[in-house]
Amino acid sequence: MTKNNKHLLAATLLLGSLAGCADFSGITAQSTLRSATDVGLASAATNPAPAVDAQWWRAFGDDTLDQLVAQALQANPSLKLAQTRIAAAQAASQLSDAARQPQLNAQLNLTQQLYTANGAIPAPLAGTVRGSGTAQLAGSWELDFFGKNRAALQAALGNERAAQADAQAARVLLAAQVAQSYFAWVGLTEQRHVANRTLAQREQTLQLVQDRVKAGLDTPLDLRQAQGALPDARLQLETLDEQITLTRNALAALIGTPNQPLALAPKALSAIKPIALGHQLDTNLLGQRADVAAARWRVQAAEKSVDSARAQFYPNINLTAFAGFSSIGFDKLFKSGSEQWGVGPALSLPLFDSGRLRANLGGKTADRDAAVESYNSAVINAVHDAADQLASRQAITRQQAEQAQTAQAAQDAYAAAQQRFRSGLLNAQQVLSAETAVLAQRRQATELATRSLQNQVALARALGGGFSPSADLPN
Repeated sequence: MTKNNKHLLAATLLLGSLAGCADFSGITAQSTLRSATDVGLASAATNPAPAVDAQWWRAFGDDTLDQLVAQALQANPSLKLAQTRIAAAQAASQLSDAARQPQLNAQLNLTQQLYTANGAIPAPLAGTVRGSGTAQLAGSWELDFFGKNRAALQAALGNERAAQADAQAARVLLAAQVAQSYFAWVGLTEQRHVANRTLAQREQTLQLVQDRVKAGLDTPLDLRQAQGALPDARLQLETLDEQITLTRNALAALIGTPNQPLALAPKALSAIKPIALGHQLDTNLLGQRADVAAARWRVQAAEKSVDSARAQFYPNINLTAFAGFSSIGFDKLFKSGSEQWGVGPALSLPLFDSGRLRANLGGKTADRDAAVESYNSAVINAVHDAADQLASRQAITRQQAEQAQTAQAAQDAYAAAQQRFRSGLLNAQQVLSAETAVLAQRRQATELATRSLQNQVALARALGGGFSPSADLPN
């Protein structure tokens, strides 16, 4: 072993022994991750329901909806913003990776200088003006023995994957918002058809009452009641027109064309097919939700940041080297004898920093705890969201079954009234009254059908909306 190598070994052992005195005791994480069983999720079924398709909205069989979603995914600023965040996270990953690689720099210095005659510089330089130059290549490589840079890279990669998951979550949310607004538009349009029929029916009723008043069969009070029903029917139409306009405006904003009329028309409610979705919640849910995946990646990134901060308590070892030319006098810069080179390690260890490293580690540990609690919150919200949508689906199904029976009874009563009217046993006003009950049931059926479609959208989103992580989530 050479004398220089002995000195290097001695210095390394000295710094290593000093590193053993680095004090980061008492700085520990406080928060723990919630598991699937902690939030009541059952184990994955032996034959689980198929995952939600990435283009789940196409299963409704509505080409108008397909076009609206495609436009939104192409033009909405929120998705473009998410893409810029991915680009920023990728740049941060590349920066962290660059810190682990050797660095090489070129240097050229040319200086014209008057050397003092009353300083330490001897003759013949003293009191003269001379040129000096240096041209060299300098390289360095930090030997990451304690994993500081490696952990920083893993933290950056975790943040990059979180940004990618965030972009997928934004995509799922945007598609769901478009579908929800579109089905609201479809339902309101159907409601307007029923409201138009209601207005026509009330106009017929008024005409009948007027005829009966002239014949002395009804009173002026009956006439006033019939007349008062017309403004209420027109009010319903005006209210529906406002809601339709606002819903169309919301759709136009989602597809990036606010304050412009939509060129598309909604399909009939009966033409839209229901989609098949899962009916139970299990541990697969946490891997299917982009927001949960993003939160989990942020926990991983925060944990690696803690590792990097802890590694800063240990020695920092750099291997440096340079080679080039240096001379007094520009004409001698690249001549024989102007060569210079050097190579060697540089070792450093902070012995006293007024608590800077402990404060940094404490901050990173707190960030890690915050990321864990954010993940726990995302898990709870995800399970709550999915459970609510499943419960609503079951409730809507039961409501539709009960409403269908009520609607059938109203339809039967209306048919009977028509038959009795044709037989001369009822007057036309009684038939119109029976039709009023039928129209009321149509309104309710339309509302329930709209709620059912919107619930299917919400459930598709709650079950992940077709998200598939590009990399395995950290354990």
